[in-house]
Amino acid sequence: MTTIEAYWLAFLAELPPDSAYRQRHYAADSFGDSPGLADELGELIAAGVKTATCSALWEYEADGEPLPAPGQLTIVLNGSGMPLCIIETTEVEIRRFDQVDERFAYEEGEGDRSLAYWRRVHTEFFTRTLPRIGRKMDETMPLVCERFKVVEW
Repeated sequence: MTTIEAYWLAFLAELPPDSAYRQRHYAADSFGDSPGLADELGELIAAGVKTATCSALWEYEADGEPLPAPGQLTIVLNGSGMPLCIIETTEVEIRRFDQVDERFAYEEGEGDRSLAYWRRVHTEFFTRTLPRIGRKMDETMPLVCERFKVVEW
């Protein structure tokens, strides 16, 4: 049994027998594009500071991955692949990069939580990651904006 499976089973063991979570599936993933960023973002999530995230829609399309959906459960992993907490997606919407507002930037929970900070670090992130799929950072690019809540830590 893997550490991730053991974490999931420990979560289920804490629940009442009739909990709806018992019938749900989960994914396990880290946030960011490096172990250090996964540690940083994972700790913000586990602490309840980071309650939103975004990804380039183009990456989902290029990888043939389904978009996140409300009710989706994810075991958040640190940079070493160890479980930190479980989150449940509560909302997903597609927005252009230039349409991300101050509230969403604040909910992302990073840095000083300002829109200016969000724009700077996300421009750097997408400039670094999009070439993998043959794309370039663009102010009008579509983002998958997701909100979530921690259900277990």
